[in-house]
Amino acid sequence: MIRTIAMPADTNPAGDIFGGWLMAQMDLAAGNAATRHARGRCATVAVEAITFHSPVRVGDEVSLYADILSTGRTSMRIRVQAWRRERDNDYTNRVTEAVFTFVALDSTGRPRPIPAG
Repeated sequence: MIRTIAMPADTNPAGDIFGGWLMAQMDLAAGNAATRHARGRCATVAVEAITFHSPVRVGDEVSLYADILSTGRTSMRIRVQAWRRERDNDYTNRVTEAVFTFVALDSTGRPRPIPAG
């Protein structure tokens, strides 16, 4: 869904990429999947069990993948995984994952049914 580069401005005091930056990227990836699936505006309503497996370093390429796990009448659950590729080689590893819940919204911001198919 998204591929980006971790930059120095995204670091925490220890010099690793700030977990909040990574979570924001994950929310963007989930939002993109939700909007495409629901064919319109959606909003995040919950994030389940975000797990950080290993740090992301400045310069790493971060790739985010999103899968729709389930769809209800107005909501959907989306699993997002974040993978890093070291800047100077092809080594990759999964760094975090979480499940996001989104609700489809109408033009007034109220929940609306997700189109079938």
